[in-house]
Amino acid sequence: MSGAWPALFGGLAATLAVAAIGEILRGNPGAGGGGARLWIGATIEPLRRARAEGYAPTSDERLRLAAFLGLASVACGWWLVGPMLGLALAIVAPLVSGWLISRGRRRFRRSFERALPEVARAIADCLSAGHSPRGALAAAADSLDGAARNEFRIIGRELEAGTPTGEVVRHLRDRFGSPRVDAFATALISQQLAGGDLAALLRRFAEGAAERDRVEEDARSATAQARFTGYLVVSMPVGAALFTELIRPGFFASILGSAPALVLVAISALLQLTGFMLISRLARIGST
Repeated sequence: MSGAWPALFGGLAATLAVAAIGEILRGNPGAGGGGARLWIGATIEPLRRARAEGYAPTSDERLRLAAFLGLASVACGWWLVGPMLGLALAIVAPLVSGWLISRGRRRFRRSFERALPEVARAIADCLSAGHSPRGALAAAADSLDGAARNEFRIIGRELEAGTPTGEVVRHLRDRFGSPRVDAFATALISQQLAGGDLAALLRRFAEGAAERDRVEEDARSATAQARFTGYLVVSMPVGAALFTELIRPGFFASILGSAPALVLVAISALLQLTGFMLISRLARIGST
């Protein structure tokens, strides 16, 4: 049975390679190495856009990214240790691709939330300069940067297309699903419903949001050492295993050759991963 593993993984790697080459040739007929680089760049592009724009990849893009990471994982794992590690990495690769996309989108959301004080002040300044609420939303992008600028460019395009202001604000709220963005959207919509000085309301909102950000930063600073200690404890077994492999080559191979050892390693890896996830959740401040 052990002799069948190389053939199995060779077939898997060849299948994925053929699929990747076919995708390259379909998208770039007659392309060579330059076409391969373009295909790889297009494959990992959703990761960049998820972080820079909060982009949600399509099913085809997710599948292509997972296949690419799976092929790379099989090749690296097989070359470094052996076919068993290649199989494990190939199974984990699709999960990692989904996690990377979700993490990028969360970072985009947090970046926009941190920019809300600046956004509120920019809209208030536009209102004080004589713009209507609709015009202020369209003009605010010129004084913003990063995630806020990208998001308000989308808002500007919706306004140019004739979408009602209230609907545009609700679209903003629905895209993020964040209590902080909900509060900001409510402040914008309240002027349409009840009137009043929207510029003054937005400045008060900016002061409150900035104070909340300062409190969260203080909390992160106060818990930084505890979080680092937790992450260090979780990562120590991995470091110890790598150090053991350095001083005693063949350590990993001996584990892969023993079924009880593989079971124990799998259980310990699951516990370590669970601990890492729990520490990350406990250390998450102001992420709701």
